[in-house]
Amino acid sequence: MATTRNEQPCAVAGLVLAAGVSRRFGADKRQAALADGRSLLAASLSLPCAVLDEVLVVLRGDDDPAALALPAAARWLTCEQSAQGMGHSLAAGVRHLNEVSRADALAVFLGDMPWLNEASLRALLAEASPDRIVLPVFEGQRGHPVIFGRRFWPEMMQLTGDNGARQVLMAHPQAHRSVVLDDPGLVNDVDTPEALQNLT
Repeated sequence: MATTRNEQPCAVAGLVLAAGVSRRFGADKRQAALADGRSLLAASLSLPCAVLDEVLVVLRGDDDPAALALPAAARWLTCEQSAQGMGHSLAAGVRHLNEVSRADALAVFLGDMPWLNEASLRALLAEASPDRIVLPVFEGQRGHPVIFGRRFWPEMMQLTGDNGARQVLMAHPQAHRSVVLDDPGLVNDVDTPEALQNLT
């Protein structure tokens, strides 16, 4: 639980985007094995599922969730329009959480970023509030997870295309709270097999 500016608890749900088609990787990178034997997706879900009470994973419409061996703590949702861009996956996930969750904010994670450390996530959660967008920054570069207060969910539910939540971020600069952290796991994702080898 995070706290708002008036010290009331701020519940944060996790939304993990894992519906990409892995074109640059050349195979389903979600099932690529890390050095410890876990799949990339399982490793990316480990921290959100350990820290947050509520985690939703957005998958492709043709996915078999059982084949992905998702953690028991994670719920999943398939997005039939995921091939049209990340915005569709985001919108589908936010719409679902808006219906079923009482969270005050949601943290958007990517399913190919397993190196985020727990201290960084907790530092970001501590800044969460219903009317704030919390942005992690490492060496001047924005990363993930980005935390969106519930005030912004209606706009996120309308997203389309492949720009993610960029238009929501651009529309509300006054709501940004940037948190500078010394954690390359905030920006290190896996687009190619070489990236996976270099980072493991």
